[in-house]
Amino acid sequence: MPEQNIKYHPGTAAVFSFLFNGLGQLYNGQIFKGLMIIFISVVSLMILVVGSIIIAFWLLGKILSVKLLIWGIALFIIGLILICIFAIYSILDAYRTAAEK
Repeated sequence: MPEQNIKYHPGTAAVFSFLFNGLGQLYNGQIFKGLMIIFISVVSLMILVVGSIIIAFWLLGKILSVKLLIWGIALFIIGLILICIFAIYSILDAYRTAAEK
C-alpha cells in the first residue's frame, strides 16, 4: 500500500497556532509537541492569573504587604513573557513544519 503524502497548508497551521498555542502542531500531526505547548501555555496563563489576582487584592486594599505585591508583579510579568514566547514559537514552528511537509 503506497504511503499517503499529506500536504499541510502553512497559513492554516499558523492561524491555528495563533488562535491557541499548540493547535498548529496538532494540525501538522505533531501530537506530543502540540500537547506539550498547550500544557506549558496553560501553566503560563495560570501564573499570569495568580499574579493578576495578587495585584488586584493589593489594589483593593485586601493585602497590605508590599513584598506580596512584588511577588504578584513578578508572577504577572513571568506569565506574560512565557505566554508571548510560546505563542511566537508555536506560530513560527507550525508554519515552518507545514511548509516542510
